[in-house]
Amino acid sequence: MGAAREALLFTKKQDGSVRCRLCAHGCTIPSGSRGLCGVRENVGGTLCSLVYGRLVSREIDPIEKKPMFHFLPGSHAYSIATVGCNFLCHNCQNHFISQYPKHHEGRLVGDTVNAEEVVAEAADAGCRSIAYTYTEPTIALEFYLEVMQCAREAGLANVWVSNGYFTRDAADLFFKWLDGINIDLKGISDDFYREVIGANVRPVLDSIERAHDAGVWVEVTTLVIPGLNDSDDALHWTAEAVAGISPAIPWHVSRFFPAFRMIDRSPTPVATLERARRIGQAVGLRYVYIGNVPGEGEDTKCPQCGARVVSRAGYVVRENRLRDGRCPECQAVVDGVWESPEAAL
Repeated sequence: MGAAREALLFTKKQDGSVRCRLCAHGCTIPSGSRGLCGVRENVGGTLCSLVYGRLVSREIDPIEKKPMFHFLPGSHAYSIATVGCNFLCHNCQNHFISQYPKHHEGRLVGDTVNAEEVVAEAADAGCRSIAYTYTEPTIALEFYLEVMQCAREAGLANVWVSNGYFTRDAADLFFKWLDGINIDLKGISDDFYREVIGANVRPVLDSIERAHDAGVWVEVTTLVIPGLNDSDDALHWTAEAVAGISPAIPWHVSRFFPAFRMIDRSPTPVATLERARRIGQAVGLRYVYIGNVPGEGEDTKCPQCGARVVSRAGYVVRENRLRDGRCPECQAVVDGVWESPEAAL
């Protein structure tokens, strides 16, 4: 617990290096070095996770904060994170933990815990799920798999907030324990991903489709950044990509605020987010939400009759009128996971 642990999904090479197969970067790591995430190290020809059982954050959050609007609304999630990330987003709100190893000469921080402790704390706090969030959960897969299995046994749901850059091999390991996921689709062009994120978009789209096809409840978030991914074409293509997988996937178009290496850029105008919402609705998405802006754009409406079925104010559910997942006005099914974790699993 809290020490280096042999990693999953790597291939040893004859020269002593290893190839990590956890995420789409596929880092080849020489002995004594770490992957791009900063928390997986080649120790004498064996790839090790350095954040096993080492959590830097344990918080109780509304599930709406993830954001997950169609998954046990009004419930709380026990949110955990380690340091490190496999992305280098210039606009990262959590850069102080996601980039911590890179900014502190490889040093790692966090409280040492075991899976049973995490689940017990979640249950004692009255949470109905555990959220693996704040930094990319894939990089701590070894520990998180243990937590997820323990959570399932305790009747708690598992929710990931992810950049979607994990491989099929990784998905095969954790999808069986996963109930919901919000995947950031940060843009639709490889140019945007290369310049702002340090990655490419195709693996993210593949992960959204793979999760949906596996029966995991999926929601997608796009942070709309002025001048980078806010044109009509960019928003239209992004919405079409989501709708092409399923029009039932909720799409959150969220407001950007200056952070990290983008402190000189202005917050997203609300009018831009309203335009994005209209574009998403026009391409056939049933549920499009405006994030980081309290108001009507947070409410869930029936896709058939348009009646308001869930009203929100920020992260607070003011009213939930759903009855067995159906609209009380027209009885149409509203897509989502509305049951208790025990019933949903």
